[in-house]
Amino acid sequence: MNMQTGNVMAPPAPKRLTDMQLPIVMMRDIMLKTMFRKNVDMVSDVAKAICLPSAVTQELIDLAREQRLLEATGTLNANSGNEMGFQLTDAGKARALDALAQSEYFGAMPVPLDVYREQVKRQSIRNIQISRKQLTDAMGHLILPDSLLDHLGPAVGSGRSILMYGPPGNGKSSISNGIRDAMGDKIYVPYAIEYAGQVITVYDPIVHSKAEAEEEDKTALRRVARFDSRYVKCDRPTVITGGELSLNMLDLVYNPTARTYQAPLQLKSTGGIFIVDDLGRQEEPPQALVNRWIVPLEESKDILALQSGEKFEVPFDTLVIFSTNFHPNEIFDQAALRRIFFKIKIDGPSQENFLKIFALVAKKKGVPLSEAALVHLLKKKYPTINNVYANYQPVFLIDQMISICEFEGIPYQMTPELIDRAWANMFVKDEHIVK
Repeated sequence: MNMQTGNVMAPPAPKRLTDMQLPIVMMRDIMLKTMFRKNVDMVSDVAKAICLPSAVTQELIDLAREQRLLEATGTLNANSGNEMGFQLTDAGKARALDALAQSEYFGAMPVPLDVYREQVKRQSIRNIQISRKQLTDAMGHLILPDSLLDHLGPAVGSGRSILMYGPPGNGKSSISNGIRDAMGDKIYVPYAIEYAGQVITVYDPIVHSKAEAEEEDKTALRRVARFDSRYVKCDRPTVITGGELSLNMLDLVYNPTARTYQAPLQLKSTGGIFIVDDLGRQEEPPQALVNRWIVPLEESKDILALQSGEKFEVPFDTLVIFSTNFHPNEIFDQAALRRIFFKIKIDGPSQENFLKIFALVAKKKGVPLSEAALVHLLKKKYPTINNVYANYQPVFLIDQMISICEFEGIPYQMTPELIDRAWANMFVKDEHIVK
């Protein structure tokens, strides 16, 4: 059955234990650890805790009972639809403690890597189609030349890598965020995935924005799974890194205490966007960072390594946006540049667009426009910096004038004198300090 939510097909819920494609002992142990740690005893509560349908959970409970690891409490709970309760036997507690010593992981049952691969295909970033209207609406707060959208649209729609470059302060970061906002659909992110008996946690509330939960029917005896509840329905994720990005942040993170792995940033961003902001400000040279992405960008797969040194492939389905204030030829060789599919220059605004932005910002912030102040700005101030306009400047200048007005106790206004005072804070004079 195709379960369609928006444009993305939801992962179907497993109907029986044989659908799980996980080692039986691993599933049994995760259930025992969860019952021990969370102190749950009703089938419905255990099912909710390990994110499996009640029927599959019941199969696991029956298996653990046969192995004398669980026993019925002998009481029916009237509050839980007369469900039978179950508790760990002494052997079950010993097994739970032993399993916890091997791995602290409990809770949501992981999704096997091969099963997760199929879901990544269903919700691939390359499947999305973004119209000019969607992109324009998402960038509505930015004044951008049409030619820029002509380049951005096909780049985003392809799901391929993008390099945005140009002088600082012209909205490369804002454009990256606008691209993210243009993707309105939802995808499914697993709490954890499993490879070779190892658990790798993926869902991260810092990276993933959980979609509003649909109301459950409180009168229903059993929860009907609309999709596999080992996944969380989320907005397409966005990971933004800047100068702090280092190569080891792109490796699996092993927690030696819990004996579990955490997915690296690019795996958490699967189905979404990975923004490398301020490329060239990291400790590693830009060439080294891009070299790390070459295989993933070309082959749509990444290679990760376990503590044992064993390497394995994971899907790489991410729109990577590199943003830099440097000219690409300064920081990359031609081989690296060839591998970045789209290169888009983000220039400062024309004088006409600068004035549009200035007027919009002034209106939004409640500062009346003054022709004398604008003439002073354009004829006296900008010639001193070769009439180079930047998108950040209107907000900066108007905020400065507001601060001065509030300090002086006068109504919001703009005058040539206020422009001079605001301008003085925008640039630092190149002066020699006398010691």
